[in-house]
Amino acid sequence: MPKGRKGRPVKSRRRINTGLQVGSYVKVADNSGAKEVKIIGVPGYKGRLRRIPPAGVGDLVVVTVKKGVPEMRKQVVKAIIVRQRRPFRRPDGTWVAFEDNAVVIVTPEGSPKGSEIRGPIAREAAERWPQIANIATMII
Repeated sequence: MPKGRKGRPVKSRRRINTGLQVGSYVKVADNSGAKEVKIIGVPGYKGRLRRIPPAGVGDLVVVTVKKGVPEMRKQVVKAIIVRQRRPFRRPDGTWVAFEDNAVVIVTPEGSPKGSEIRGPIAREAAERWPQIANIATMII
């Protein structure tokens, strides 16, 4: 196994084409009360000065609710990206692209806030977040 800095094993995660970035407005795919959110941060991303942090399917992002029920609006919450328009490649060679960008809002512990997810979600997100896969209706 390759060694990282200070001799620790490197945590390998397949890199997916990043289709979203900080500042992107995204649809909410669950019934938590939010309708549209804006990505304001990508935890764990260490980039270059003035580079806008990117995020892809399966990534955890910090979002602020722009449209939705009054109790949810203006809140800063965490979310998981479950769909992205930008095509990404799977190890078997197939390319996957969805018709919209969507997230699922989660609690700080990582469990989904809503009880159902509308529309399909990517298999990459379902494998990385099993609690989201449990309430998903369609996994592609």
